[in-house]
Amino acid sequence: MSEIRIVDRDIEIIREINRWRVSTGRVIAVIAGFSGLRACDRRLGKLCESGYLERKKVLYGVAGIYTLTHRARLLAGLPERPESTRIEQIPHDIAVTETAIHLNKTKGVPFGDITTEKQLHQQDGFGVRRHRPDFIYTHAGETTAVEVELSLKAKARLEANVLANFKDYDHQLWVIPDLQSRIAQILREQMKQYPNILLLELKEVKDYVRNIIR
Repeated sequence: MSEIRIVDRDIEIIREINRWRVSTGRVIAVIAGFSGLRACDRRLGKLCESGYLERKKVLYGVAGIYTLTHRARLLAGLPERPESTRIEQIPHDIAVTETAIHLNKTKGVPFGDITTEKQLHQQDGFGVRRHRPDFIYTHAGETTAVEVELSLKAKARLEANVLANFKDYDHQLWVIPDLQSRIAQILREQMKQYPNILLLELKEVKDYVRNIIR
């Protein structure tokens, strides 16, 4: 195991990987403010060689994801218990981080102003299970709930989540695969009752992120 001198950015990388459920090099490059993907990959490689990170290729066609080792958790003062990665959830979790990047670059939402679903559940406390959006952010005193919905769930469940977001937040942004889909149709029906709903097509998010990270 090789040793490196840990700098502030390394701690930031570790903490960002911890608060998002899945992190790829492409995502970390933007969130941690690297000049490009190559520079980020080099630093991530060194953190892996030094025993702070692990890179896992867990799903065909999806970039390797980075996870924290016990050593990294101790360094950053994080809970020592590692979390398991749900393979079927990885495309969704990557889309969530890409949506955060899209909002950061197009709307000027600072990453530090974003609270992830994982953090929201931690704030709720042990044993409290309630619906939480994928992340929230506050701008000009108003809070937006962001939901990435890649597949159609039961209509009653989707409507319940819309209602919960309406009660708790000023706005709710739903990122969906297709603006002509059944998901979009249900959400447009909900707009008649809950006018704080906004829709964004996933392709717009992915195309934008792909073009800014090279």
